[in-house]
Amino acid sequence: MKEFDKKYLRKKIKYLAGVDEAGRGPLAGPVVAAAVIFKKNTQIIGVNDSKLLTEKQREKLYKKITSKALSYSVSVVESSVIDEVNILNATLLAMREAVESLKIEPDLILVDGNKKFQSEIPVITIVKGDSKSFSIAAASILAKVTRDRLMKNLALEFPNYLWEQNKGYPTKQHREIIKQVGPSPLHRKTFLKKILSEQQISEFYNIEEKILQ
Repeated sequence: MKEFDKKYLRKKIKYLAGVDEAGRGPLAGPVVAAAVIFKKNTQIIGVNDSKLLTEKQREKLYKKITSKALSYSVSVVESSVIDEVNILNATLLAMREAVESLKIEPDLILVDGNKKFQSEIPVITIVKGDSKSFSIAAASILAKVTRDRLMKNLALEFPNYLWEQNKGYPTKQHREIIKQVGPSPLHRKTFLKKILSEQQISEFYNIEEKILQ
């Protein structure tokens, strides 16, 4: 994976940023993106696509990545924004914000997937990049660990939904809970249409707005 990144490094490309996201598919919670820059020869054994690692492995690698990175950043885009601009645009926004928050400006950005965000810095998209590029894989771990931690904390505030287990993803149990008790303020309204009717969604959020007023 490190060799994959090295082929992009040239005299004019000293700093390479890998970018990836976590949380495009869940019914609840934010989408999180991470960006990370390493020195050319930095090696971290075990770095891989975050989906192929256990939670324990990701936590250990998170510490190593953050300690060895020249610069790293994480951006969180909330569910309300996802509903407003759609998940693709929210994901691209999170990625762009993560890159802009890096303490070192990269010369080139490698992004997992086939969609790129607008940037004055050159951006290259790589399909399945989290299983090819060392820096993208590292970013995928940072994003995944950050989001999982967020969902565990949010589960304390909204215990009915068992987010500490499902992290907001559409498991059968999670879908059934939503049908029984309704969605939380952190559920993505636009993601609930296959579970609840438009009327049910509208009624719930109208009640919620009145309570908050």
